[in-house]
Amino acid sequence: MRRLSFRVRAACLATAGGAALVGTIAIGQQPDGLFTRAQVAAGRDAYGEQCAACHQPDLAGATDAPALTGASFNGVWGKRAIAALYSKIHASMPYGRGASLDDATYDAIVAYILYANGARAGGTPLDRRSPTLLGAVASGTPPADAFTAPTQDATAATGAPAGSVASQEAQIGGAKEAAPANGPGGAAAPATSAGFAAPGQTVKYADPGRFVLPSKPGLTLKGAIADYRPVTDAMLRDPPPGDWLMFRRNYQGWSYSPLAQITTGNVAQLQLKWMWSMPENGTMEDTPIVHDGIMYMWGVGNVIQALDARDGELLWENRLGPFPTSAGPGPSSVETRAMGLYGTNLYVNTPEGWVYALDARSGAEMWKTHITDEKPGVGRSTGGLIIIKGKVIVGMTNCGRKGTPDHCYISAYDAATGKRDWTFTTVALTGQPGGESWGGMPDNDRKGSETWIAGTYDPELDTTYWGTAQGKPWRRDERGSATGATDYANSTLALDPATGKLKWWFNHAPGETFDLDEVFERVLVDHGERKSLYTIGKAGILWQLDRATGKFVGATETVFQNVFTRIDPVTGRPSYREDVVKQQSDQWLSSCPGPQGGHNWQAMSYHQPSDALVIPLSQSCVLMLGNGSQVYYEMPATGGNLGRLSAYRARDRTPLWSVQQRAPFLTSVVSTAGNLAFVGDFDRVFRAVDVRTGETLWKTRLGTTVQGFPVSFAVDGHQYVAVTTALGGGSPQLKPGTMLTEVHRPITGYAVYVFGLPERP
Repeated sequence: MRRLSFRVRAACLATAGGAALVGTIAIGQQPDGLFTRAQVAAGRDAYGEQCAACHQPDLAGATDAPALTGASFNGVWGKRAIAALYSKIHASMPYGRGASLDDATYDAIVAYILYANGARAGGTPLDRRSPTLLGAVASGTPPADAFTAPTQDATAATGAPAGSVASQEAQIGGAKEAAPANGPGGAAAPATSAGFAAPGQTVKYADPGRFVLPSKPGLTLKGAIADYRPVTDAMLRDPPPGDWLMFRRNYQGWSYSPLAQITTGNVAQLQLKWMWSMPENGTMEDTPIVHDGIMYMWGVGNVIQALDARDGELLWENRLGPFPTSAGPGPSSVETRAMGLYGTNLYVNTPEGWVYALDARSGAEMWKTHITDEKPGVGRSTGGLIIIKGKVIVGMTNCGRKGTPDHCYISAYDAATGKRDWTFTTVALTGQPGGESWGGMPDNDRKGSETWIAGTYDPELDTTYWGTAQGKPWRRDERGSATGATDYANSTLALDPATGKLKWWFNHAPGETFDLDEVFERVLVDHGERKSLYTIGKAGILWQLDRATGKFVGATETVFQNVFTRIDPVTGRPSYREDVVKQQSDQWLSSCPGPQGGHNWQAMSYHQPSDALVIPLSQSCVLMLGNGSQVYYEMPATGGNLGRLSAYRARDRTPLWSVQQRAPFLTSVVSTAGNLAFVGDFDRVFRAVDVRTGETLWKTRLGTTVQGFPVSFAVDGHQYVAVTTALGGGSPQLKPGTMLTEVHRPITGYAVYVFGLPERP
């Protein structure tokens, strides 16, 4: 059969009923070592290179990455087999590239995690098929040297690459020992030369130890763009038809172009006009920014480029860095979803927490500011930015670790100088409105509520609207807030852009516990006197609020969901299933949708002529065990179709049409006045559909996954459509990737493609 009705991938080894493997060694027995000291030393290096960016150097976890030691980890894994842990790590790690390392390196990483949980090393290499229960060999208490560097590098004796298990001896605390011999659980990696695969061997990613980005930071090509027209406040309020000046084009977040040269009647004639290859080995979810025929692009490693939008000629380039340290998509270089233009500057917020102002004409740096004053390990910014009345407003991520005084906030900076103007903390603290919703937790333990997506703005109400992610840790039983609402997490926040003061908030998922955050786009639409705000999060519920007051107007389920039993028709407050409210960490719970989300960062489009919201949706579910394992399966009654594109009439959220396909959609939707909607997918297809019916009128297949935020613009009277291809992309790529084993995508091919109609003779 082409597919299974219940797919188990990238998760624990489990029976069809979801039971963990039964171990053969009773709790309390302590075998004399199930791995060697050499494996632990090599595993320490490999963990530091491949895993520590998400799970932290001390294995304590942060944000969405669970702890790999301590009570939380042992509560989930203590009654499960070493084979199950190996299977989970091998299938889904490192982030974004599961099964990409050699088996011996996976053995070493698992050995190191076991050692960091108190398991003893011995003289036998790890058996990755071992049914031994973790609780039988690991106390959960790390030894004194678990998180300190060994006295001698594991590879010093042989000169093997860092992180490799091919070295012949290693040290832990000064004790030398031979590396594992070939055999079960101890086979050495196949030899390669200069990173090339041996015959018959498939290498999914380049050896990270040999990966080098051949570039240098700084302004590598200075531009001299003449007759540049400064971007004004008036232009941001009413963008020129041919421009795309900001994330999703207008302040209202419509992702709609008023251009109508490309129509349902001629879209079949679209052809590639030019393409430009982008930096690789990271995550890219880019929005091309276009002004007066100049396209600005963000690339992996914070490589900022200006291109002639007519033909793709490079005009200037500034490599801000830092550059990726390992090959393939992953946490070493995450995305910036959008830049912005104002005056003669291009504004960039980088994943590392810097906000830059670059001269849009030359690429030269004008100023830079760090959103957290460079506090180590705190504060990243991936969602893009919005510029309102001379203020550059950005959100924050990577601020979810308990026990520290840092919290997420939204902050504003003077566009001329970079000086910070205000901050708004996105968790309600003691004594603040909503502060009691955290159940009496200490303020330093109130974490999360990150802002992954840039906000929108209503100039008439002079209000900016932002969505927030869930509280951290995202499971209630791990977070410690009981059934508390955890304001302002999972909320829409209405802020005064001049001061950052809170006008109102609406919590869409009080006390969320399944990683189903409500952080995504806020779309502003007027129907006569009614001023509505629309948003949709991972639960797949389309929310409509009065954006002047924050009052709940209505909600519509777009995909099957079993998390909420009802939504109060007056207040909009959802109620959870009883087993969700009474959850325990060592308990399987079903969540439809799963953490991929019924909707994720791939934003909807508002097609103004037809009053239609065109929304990319996803259809997958999960069985979740504690804060660790997840078993994914196809959403019921979908026929294995993980992707769905649906349209709803905005006025009353009435369904208009819906189409399904096997591969999920991995771009936002851009609609145009030509009654078209453009969208790309996991399986490399970029298509145009009739916005009135959903019928596909044109499609093409590109180099790798079509991912990001497509745009439409005009130069010299010609309309174009631009879209990017890339990898990474978080849950929308990772979760379906465990089920779509029949889909094969190149790991290279990051690029921007520009399409247009044939030239007239």
